[in-house]
Amino acid sequence: MSLVADSNTFDAISHLFNIPESIEKFMIHSRPNDTNENMDVGSIPVDILDTLKEYIFYMDVPGLSKFDIQVTVEDENTLVIKSGGKRKREDGEEEGCKYIRLERRAPQKLMRKFRLPENANVSAIIAKCESRVLTVVVEKHPPPPKPKKVEVTVS
Repeated sequence: MSLVADSNTFDAISHLFNIPESIEKFMIHSRPNDTNENMDVGSIPVDILDTLKEYIFYMDVPGLSKFDIQVTVEDENTLVIKSGGKRKREDGEEEGCKYIRLERRAPQKLMRKFRLPENANVSAIIAKCESRVLTVVVEKHPPPPKPKKVEVTVS
């Protein structure tokens, strides 16, 4: 599917479900000539909250610890969240124990990339992983001061 079709599809879906326009600023559309780096990589579901002072990303990461997750910034404004961790199966404590059913999939390598807006302060990013939820907080730069209005008398 081409990028144009993807954009048209996103526009149609956003109107249908009333998705805020601001969410598109975080989207990184895949292009046909992208590297295969993202092939066979699981996707982390994410919620993004835009507050007055920061952007907050919430991701469920079941079976992963904070040591399995890497948060970086690439190309000055691309937030990258990835994991190569795998869930370890619990071994039976007694000899002769074996699984009779395996329904929970072990997580694959996970990766998400987000293009951050211009007002994101990439020097002030905090990430924490608690209760199987990764929270990444990206502080916003304060808005530029409004120019002062100076009255000039005409002589």
